[in-house]
Amino acid sequence: MVHWTAAERQAIASVWEKISLESVGSQALARLLIVYPWTQRYFSSFGNLSSAAAILGNPKVKHHGKTVLTALGQAVKNMDNIKATFSKLSELHSEKLHVDPGNFRMLGETLIIVLAAELGAEFTPELQAAWQKLLSVVSSALSRQYY
Repeated sequence: MVHWTAAERQAIASVWEKISLESVGSQALARLLIVYPWTQRYFSSFGNLSSAAAILGNPKVKHHGKTVLTALGQAVKNMDNIKATFSKLSELHSEKLHVDPGNFRMLGETLIIVLAAELGAEFTPELQAAWQKLLSVVSSALSRQYY
């Protein structure tokens, strides 16, 4: 079990209150698909992903990005039980979608970059540290079914 300090909980909540799920989610997923193009293989039903412009303008990428951030909201709400919260998603990604679990970490990295860009100087190192910890725990929870 992960220990969360009051400061970490506050840092995560303060960022969560400020972001647009649709905007941040779509930017993070688009960045993942552009920076790590091999991840596109999991999104073959999304249509044109042939260029950065195509990915950034793809409505399915935008929609799924929001879906990803909505799911992340469950981790924010259930910080003391993230593994259980993501058990079904872990099973889905492992058993049915066969997503490489390393992709969860890469998506977390792209999300941190998007948060930093969105919040600028307001995204302090302390906020980043709390979010890195959260995303590491989420990545671990999503990867749990693989082991």
